[in-house]
Amino acid sequence: MADQDIAAYVRERAARVKAASGRLAALTAGVKNRALEGMARALVAGSAALSKENEKDLAAGREAGLDDAMLDRLALDEGRIRAMADGLLAIAALPDPVGEITDMTRRPDGFSVGRMRVPIGVIGIVYESRPNVTADAAALCMKSGNGVVLKGGSEAIHSNTAIARILERAGHEAGLPDDCIALLETTDRDAVTHMLTQTDSIDLIIPRGGEGLIRMVTENSRIPVIKHDKGLCHTYVDKAADPAMAIEIATNAKVQRPGVCNAMETLLVHEDIADRVLPALGERLTAAGVTVHACPRSRTLMAGAVPAMDGDYDREWLSLDLSVKVVDSFEAAAAHIERHGSRHTETIVTGDYATAMRFVREVDAAAVLVNASSRLHDGAVFGLGAEIGISTSRIHARGAMGLRELTCRKFVVLGDGHLRD
Repeated sequence: MADQDIAAYVRERAARVKAASGRLAALTAGVKNRALEGMARALVAGSAALSKENEKDLAAGREAGLDDAMLDRLALDEGRIRAMADGLLAIAALPDPVGEITDMTRRPDGFSVGRMRVPIGVIGIVYESRPNVTADAAALCMKSGNGVVLKGGSEAIHSNTAIARILERAGHEAGLPDDCIALLETTDRDAVTHMLTQTDSIDLIIPRGGEGLIRMVTENSRIPVIKHDKGLCHTYVDKAADPAMAIEIATNAKVQRPGVCNAMETLLVHEDIADRVLPALGERLTAAGVTVHACPRSRTLMAGAVPAMDGDYDREWLSLDLSVKVVDSFEAAAAHIERHGSRHTETIVTGDYATAMRFVREVDAAAVLVNASSRLHDGAVFGLGAEIGISTSRIHARGAMGLRELTCRKFVVLGDGHLRD
């Protein structure tokens, strides 16, 4: 497709979503929930066909040399399709934030001022690899009253197209306005560039993917962006930690699913407890296939660890690799996180309440956890339903983003003939 054709295609699809978004914003929660329930049923009913389309993407990915982490993100089996459907049902069960009026106060002159929660308008989602984002993003945007323009990666074009078409058919049958959900069905990379210029049709861009994608979107978008920087997440094992708990949390944070943004990439351990944690943890990690990149002090305690190289503490591994460092104080751990972290998710393991609260206050991240795995930082786990992403931006939405984060507020004034003097 020629560049001018791509530009026209993107402009036309975005304009149609914009036209439909007003009708979507006016729908009741009941209509939107019935649509989500129908979409969930349709995904499950279409799982066999969906799996066949996904296999096309996986085969192409293997041929292109995608690594195991990328292939894992791309894969859709029966369990993941069911999980997508369950995510839609979870969103249907959530309270609808649209129309909620809060902060109503009566002014001295007798009129009242409050704020109503309303849809943002049209959300543009640019994402890589994970086909489930197609369903999650469409569902969250629709429930919050927003139209959505989706642009997935070329590596998932068959899977994303199949999912989007299932959702569009089910939504139409349930009474959603046509064109409120639009997937750009092209592998042409210029489609993203054109999408980022649609200031008349798209109100907000949310990129989901690697550093390269995030950088490209933020540098080229003429539309406001909520971004998610890399997930360089730390776990700090304090001197007052329970060793057994620390080992379980660290193992889960690294091994449970290493190729995602909330997996632990660096482990920091206080020197006073290192000999009670690192040898046993090293055995667990080695058995799980983890390569430990360790500082000189931690290498003496972890059999099979390799030396940490320059830059390892700045790496988002997204694999079964882990950076480990022994620190001599809480202050040293906090300073390391400040220097190397990405403000995504940070964890402390400690039995000391004062230290835990100091970590919560002083460590800057979208989510800070005490005695819990970093893998918990997820919209569904936090009760938001399937998340639209995790924001590391310092704006109204920070951390896991659900329905409320896809709305804004407008002032509502209730008077009785009031005038300005």
